[in-house]
Amino acid sequence: MSSTTLRRALVRSLRRPPWSAQTWRDTRFTAAGIPMALPVWLAVTESKLMFPLLAVMLLCVRPLTALQRGRLRALHGVELPPPRPAQEGAGLLERLRTLHGANWRQVGYHLVVGPLLAVGALTLLYAWGAGVVTATLYGWEWALPESSSLHEDEAGTNVVLTVAGVLLLLALPWLTALLARLEERAARLLLGPNRAEALERRVEEIAESRAGLVDAVDAERRRIERDLHDGAQQRLTSLAMNLGLARRTLKDVPPEVMQVLVDAHEEAQAAIDELRDLVRGLHPAVLEDRGLDAALSGIAARAPLPVRLDVDLVEPIAPTVEAVAYFTVSEALTNVAKHARAQRVDLSVRTAGGRLRLVISDDGVGGADPTRGTGLIGLRKRAASVDGTLSVLSPLGGPTTITVELPCAL
Repeated sequence: MSSTTLRRALVRSLRRPPWSAQTWRDTRFTAAGIPMALPVWLAVTESKLMFPLLAVMLLCVRPLTALQRGRLRALHGVELPPPRPAQEGAGLLERLRTLHGANWRQVGYHLVVGPLLAVGALTLLYAWGAGVVTATLYGWEWALPESSSLHEDEAGTNVVLTVAGVLLLLALPWLTALLARLEERAARLLLGPNRAEALERRVEEIAESRAGLVDAVDAERRRIERDLHDGAQQRLTSLAMNLGLARRTLKDVPPEVMQVLVDAHEEAQAAIDELRDLVRGLHPAVLEDRGLDAALSGIAARAPLPVRLDVDLVEPIAPTVEAVAYFTVSEALTNVAKHARAQRVDLSVRTAGGRLRLVISDDGVGGADPTRGTGLIGLRKRAASVDGTLSVLSPLGGPTTITVELPCAL
């Protein structure tokens, strides 16, 4: 919680009515932290119990932290993510920084900050009781017998105490809100992840979200491909067959009608070819049926220039990564055919160390600039969508080499 957020929260608390539900909520929240500080109080007051109790607290830091997070969540509506324990294989300094999965910031909270906040909560509870008693002093005077000392108020002490009690009750909601905000801020700083851990956690969440989005887009492309292949393409094929049958069997029709049948048959066949290319561009069936090796072989066979293909895939590859690799190679070969004026292309596809490496080399004129034009920029964005990289080496006069590295698994 930043200082600006804390200041805004205090301003809201000053505008709050003294007997609002939020005041009682803050009071319950701060009072619930008092029992958790009892071991430290006993260790301080009983010198014989100091070391055993402190040792027990050090061993129980994680459950105590879990209790504090539960208190924050249940009584104050604050969800506090736990900080990360030491990773397996971490160095000595990292392991010293943590204690059974709990870092030293948590230890400092339970040994120092928590007890101090509990003292403040206990003081507030005492002040609430004192305020209620003194503000209702005249009620006590009426309820007690005439022999009570409250009836002997010649100096006006009862009036002063009553006014002081009322003022105290008016100020306590603000003090309670202040202590609740201090507890929340201390818990966020000491019991939750620090800034570096929070950023690391956020990066992982974004990476997982991006991977899920990429998978969802790939699944949607597969669905569209199946719908077009099994639906529209089949209907167009049936239409073309009927038109072809009519063209062959209807011999006694006028020439004008026959010409219409011929044109319709040719248009249907052209539509089938275009739809087949569209389906292949969405998600090639061969990639799902036979894998990346066969799909790349099909690309090389359809390329307008000779392509020498070298494939060595010894590690499993995620379907989404296979699709990215396929379309990257397809677009790269299209760019070479359009702009490079090359005579041949060498395509190497290999897996090693959990990475898929694509190397596309041509003997063209070179001079490709990855910062200009949409072709190479699109390839780089496609690789980055699965946390991959793309580099281009293209001096003037050639050759041009495009290297793409993708993770085998997302």
